Amino acid sequence: MSETTSTPSASPAGGTWPLGDLTVTRFGYGAMQLAGPGVMGPPADRDGALAVLREAAAHGITHIDTAGAYGPRVTNRLIREALHPYSASLHIVTKVGAVRDQQGGWPPAREPDELRRAVHENLEDLGLDALDVVSLRLGDAQGPRPGSLAEPFETLVELQRQGLIRHLGVSNATVEQVAEAQAIAPIVCVQNMYNLAHRQDDELIDDLADQGIAYVPFFPLGGFSPLQSTALSAVADRLDATPMSVALAWLLRRSPNILLIPGTSSVAHLRENIAGAGLSLSEDDLAELDKIGH
Repeated sequence: MSETTSTPSASPAGGTWPLGDLTVTRFGYGAMQLAGPGVMGPPADRDGALAVLREAAAHGITHIDTAGAYGPRVTNRLIREALHPYSASLHIVTKVGAVRDQQGGWPPAREPDELRRAVHENLEDLGLDALDVVSLRLGDAQGPRPGSLAEPFETLVELQRQGLIRHLGVSNATVEQVAEAQAIAPIVCVQNMYNLAHRQDDELIDDLADQGIAYVPFFPLGGFSPLQSTALSAVADRLDATPMSVALAWLLRRSPNILLIPGTSSVAHLRENIAGAGLSLSEDDLAELDKIGH
C-alpha cells in the first residue's frame, strides 16, 4: 500500500526563480529515481511512485525535472498518470540528447532526427502540446566533454520555432558550450554536477545569476570523501540535522539562481528533503562548509 499524501502546504523553502516567462519554486523534484534499478524499467512500487509525485505537488513544488531516457519513457508516463491535467503553475523540465542501451549505458543521441524523435516522445508521454523547457544533454556519464553543440542545439531551436518547446537549456556542459548556446539562442537554465565538494562551476554560477539564468545542480548530495563527509557531518550534528539537510540548505544559500531537484522514491524522504532545505545556517556554519570545496 502506498503512503497517503499530505494536505497541500505553502511552497517549500527557497522561494521562486524565473525560467524565461515561467516561475518555478527553487526547491523542485527530480524524477530520475522513480524508474526501476539503474534507472531502467518500471518502479518496484508503482503506487508509491505516483504518491511521491502527488506529494511533491501537494507541497507546492512547481518544478519537476525528468527525461525521456529515464526508464526509458517510464518517469514521464508516471508524471502524466499522477498529475495530468497539470496545474497551470506546474512546469516540467526535460532533457534530450541521450538514450539507454541494453547494458544500462547512456549513449549520446544528438543527431537531428534523434532529437526530433525525443521531443515528440516527451510530448506524447507527458501529454503536452508544448514542452516548458528542454535541455540539451551534452558530454557523457563521466561529465562534460569539449566540442561544438551548434548542430544539435540549432535542431532544438527549430523545434522551438515550431512551437513544440517554450524554453531551452543545456546540461552537462562546459563553460564554452554554455556561451556557444547563448550565441545561438537564449537559454533559461544550465544543469551540471555541483555540490559542496565539487565546486568547479562557482564562477559560472555567479555569471549566470547576473544574467538571470538558473543553475540546476544534479547529484547535489553525492561525491563526498570521508574527510569531507566528516566535516559536513560535524555541522549537521551541531544543528541536530542530517548531512543531506545541510547540503540542500547550503545550496539554496549559495546563490539565488540555484534550483534544487533532489530525487527520491519515498514520500517520507521527500518530506525530509523539503524540511531540510529550510534549515537555517549561521555565518559560522557557512564558513565551515565553504572549506569543504576549497
